[in-house]
Amino acid sequence: MKKKLLNTVMIALVIAVGWQPAAAQVKLPPASSSQTITQGLGISTVTLKYSRPNMNGRKIFGGLEPYDQVWRTGANGIPTLTFDDAVTIAGTRVEAGTYGLLTIPGKNKWTVIFSKNSEQWGAYSYKQEEDLFRFDVKPERLGKAVETFTISFSDVQPQRARLNIAWEKTQISFDLVVDQDAEIMASIDEAMKGERKPYFQAAQYYYKNDKDIQKALEWVNEADKSPNPAPYIKYWKALIQLKAGDKQGAIATATQGVEIAREQNNDEYVKLNNQVIVQAKK
Repeated sequence: MKKKLLNTVMIALVIAVGWQPAAAQVKLPPASSSQTITQGLGISTVTLKYSRPNMNGRKIFGGLEPYDQVWRTGANGIPTLTFDDAVTIAGTRVEAGTYGLLTIPGKNKWTVIFSKNSEQWGAYSYKQEEDLFRFDVKPERLGKAVETFTISFSDVQPQRARLNIAWEKTQISFDLVVDQDAEIMASIDEAMKGERKPYFQAAQYYYKNDKDIQKALEWVNEADKSPNPAPYIKYWKALIQLKAGDKQGAIATATQGVEIAREQNNDEYVKLNNQVIVQAKK
């Protein structure tokens, strides 16, 4: 009788508190989505990881996020930036590694903080002595509100890129700069000693980075000796000729590029070679 009563009580308790299997899992979308971006920067890469809260009708700066206080810059854990090569930011050289990103928003000035501690959840445990460095930037007023907090890369050049942080109607930006010219030039010199010489790639680099244009022309002429004519080589050769001051040569080369591209049904290089011809005729 006592055993039966005990079983009845146990069943009642289970019904009262509810029963859940030990391994039960519920799949729900996070309140703030996460994003990972890997951006090429010269011959290196930058990897950004961060969380993206939404405005959801709230006033953000001066409201949800008070002015003049350290902000996690997003949601959840602070954003992290991983550099696989040294970069320069606001005049400070930053060695390869992973760093945390925090900010101090202000009405007329923001302070950007790179922290040696990239494992912070929020800014609750922030310690200024863990700063790698900090610098100030002027915020920009946007014409259209950004609903979802966004960090992005823009204006990506061979050795620099711009990092943008935008939410609500505010954006700040700063540059990431690499100085890899000496390393790249050394790699070109070394590669030119081998059997498979990178004539085309070397000519492109010299053209884009204002190196010896005659050397670039010499190399692109070598690349153009291929038995399989390529409209993209004609295009770059024409650009190099134009930069070297040979307008007639550029027109002749680009015209060949148009003809080859048409034979190959390559509309892109028909257009690009024609653009060089127009430019050379000015």
